[in-house]
Amino acid sequence: MAELIEGRNPVIEALRAGRAINRIVIAEHVGRHSTIAEILGLSRERRIPVEFLPRQALDQMSPTGLHQGVVAHTAARDYVSVEDLLTLSAARRENPLYCILDGIEDPHNFGAILRCAEASGTHGVIIRSRRAVGLTAAVARASAGAVEYVPVARVANIALTIKALQEHNVWTVGLDPAGDTPYTRVDYTAPLAIVIGSEGKGLSHLVRRRCDLLASIPMRGRIGSLNASIAAAILMYEALRQRSS
Repeated sequence: MAELIEGRNPVIEALRAGRAINRIVIAEHVGRHSTIAEILGLSRERRIPVEFLPRQALDQMSPTGLHQGVVAHTAARDYVSVEDLLTLSAARRENPLYCILDGIEDPHNFGAILRCAEASGTHGVIIRSRRAVGLTAAVARASAGAVEYVPVARVANIALTIKALQEHNVWTVGLDPAGDTPYTRVDYTAPLAIVIGSEGKGLSHLVRRRCDLLASIPMRGRIGSLNASIAAAILMYEALRQRSS
């Protein structure tokens, strides 16, 4: 499960060892100590978000108070690469089926999506490293154990990742209320990645443009959109239905 790593040297060793880390918090005005410089350098190499907060904030999150101005939030499970997901799909001898999350911030939504991905046979989930929730303890709990079975890739740029998938002949379908294609008319039997936008803003402009197709879910009530995890579930289960036919 996710935990905190406190102190400069423990954080450095976790980075060197390749430990899965969601983010690193450093106290403001901590100074230019060589260990801080190394932490920042290793974080950049591994594309781990770094946040600078007042020292009081670190005091509050630290159970021991021995953080030395540095706290790392570990992931509940190791992340994989997009290449790992492609390899997994090939090993299954199935056309790829992924769910890409463009900025999901609610751990309960992310956990529910992981749970549905596991149940529907979706091969993996792709998330972005910044301004999005990672594999936290809350996500693990909300997934009801699915976090142990669904590989998650974390990337710096969703739009570039979509382009890379397209180069591997994986089509991308973005879910958007303004999409011209009803979600039931998408061919989910093809190599495919379903793209779900953030809870408040939906798909970002660049991601929307990168998608091969924009699909929509019919809405007959007065509410304009569905919860992100419910919308993702609808498309993943349509993919399961088509692939099982």
